[in-house]
Amino acid sequence: MTEPIHSTTIAGWREWVSLPGIDVPWVKAKLDTGARSSAIHAFDVEGFRQKGADWVRFKVRPWQLSEEDAVTVERPVHDRRRVRSSSGHVEERIVVMLDVVMIGHTVTAEVTLSNRDQMGFRMLIGREALRQGFMVDSARSFVGGRAPRPARRRNRGK
Repeated sequence: MTEPIHSTTIAGWREWVSLPGIDVPWVKAKLDTGARSSAIHAFDVEGFRQKGADWVRFKVRPWQLSEEDAVTVERPVHDRRRVRSSSGHVEERIVVMLDVVMIGHTVTAEVTLSNRDQMGFRMLIGREALRQGFMVDSARSFVGGRAPRPARRRNRGK
């Protein structure tokens, strides 16, 4: 039995994406087929209970070299997972669901909250999100276009 053919969008190894559900219009993301789930740089992470369910409050800073435009986010906790970082360190992370718009398509991604201050990208898009219609061409970047110049300058701390 063969699987149905789905349309596939070619993406580069890095893309500008937006996170409309948390009011982040632009964040530069690395697409990583070696990572199962996606991850976002989150800080001031604190759990709380709301209507009998576990929730999490955290802040997202979309720019790599700037502390401007931090956004406070509240989301239900989808899961807690042990994740092995690229350095081999295992830690438990909170997982939330976020809509990600990339190259004109919206996918819902399981996103772990992590400190990515020392990483090259504020967001990593893993294969669970990518399998929703994307193929990564490692020789290409920004297939979906670049963010507007003011966003790119902010990302560089200017």
